[in-house]
Amino acid sequence: MASDSLSGSFKARWGVSPSDVVYHFGTSGMSVAAATGVTHPLDVLKVRLQMQLVGQRGALTGMGRLSMQVVKTEGLRSLYLGLTPALTRSVLYGGLRLGLYEPSKYVCELAFESTNVFMKIASGAFSGAVATALTNPVEVVKVRLQMNTKTSSGPIHELQKIASEEGVAALWKGVGPAIARAAALTASQLATYDESKQVLMRWTSLQEGFYLHLMGFAIFARLGPQTTITFILCEKLRELAGLKAL
Repeated sequence: MASDSLSGSFKARWGVSPSDVVYHFGTSGMSVAAATGVTHPLDVLKVRLQMQLVGQRGALTGMGRLSMQVVKTEGLRSLYLGLTPALTRSVLYGGLRLGLYEPSKYVCELAFESTNVFMKIASGAFSGAVATALTNPVEVVKVRLQMNTKTSSGPIHELQKIASEEGVAALWKGVGPAIARAAALTASQLATYDESKQVLMRWTSLQEGFYLHLMGFAIFARLGPQTTITFILCEKLRELAGLKAL
C-alpha cells in the first residue's frame, strides 16, 4: 500500500516511522505528566521560596516553615495551584524532550558516523532546547497562577490576560535562561542515563528491563523523585508501545 511505502521511506530516512513518532511523544509525555502530578506541591513551594522578599532585604523562610504557612493560611488546595498548565507543559515538554532524543541521536550518528557519548550529549541538548522554546508560554502561565493566590481565573484566561496586557512577547519571558538550563539538564540526564545503561549491560549480567532502568537511574538519583518516576515509567510505556528502550 502507498501509506506503508511512505511510512517505510520515512523510517529509512529518519530512523523512525510516523507511528513511532506518535508513540515516542505519547509515552514520554505521559511519564513526565505522571511525575509532575506527584511532585507538583514541591514546585509550588520552590516558586514561593524563589519569590520571597522580592526587592527587599530580610530573613528568608525555610521550606518546612513555608509549607506549613501555605497550608495553614491557604489550605492544601494551594499546593496544586497551576496544576493544569503544569500537566499541559509536562505532556508537551516531556513528550518533545524525551521523544526527540532518539531521532536526534539517530541523525547525529548518521551525520558524524559515531555513537560516542558526545552525540548523546548533543542530542539531549537539542531536545531540551527545542522543547523549552516551544512550551515557555505554558511555564509562564503556570508560575503566574502559582503566585497569584487570589485569582479564580483558569489558565486560558490568564494566558489571554498576559497577552492582552503585556503583549504576546511576555509569554516568552525568561526563555533564554530556560533554554540554556533545559539544554544542559536534558543533555546531562539523557546522556548519562543512556551511557550508564550501556556500561551496565556491557560489564554486568543486567539486560533491558526494570532492574536495569532502576540501576541506570540510581547513578544520578540525587536529581529527585520526578526523575525516578519519569524514566522508570517512560521505559515501561515504551515497552508496552513496542518501542526499544531509551
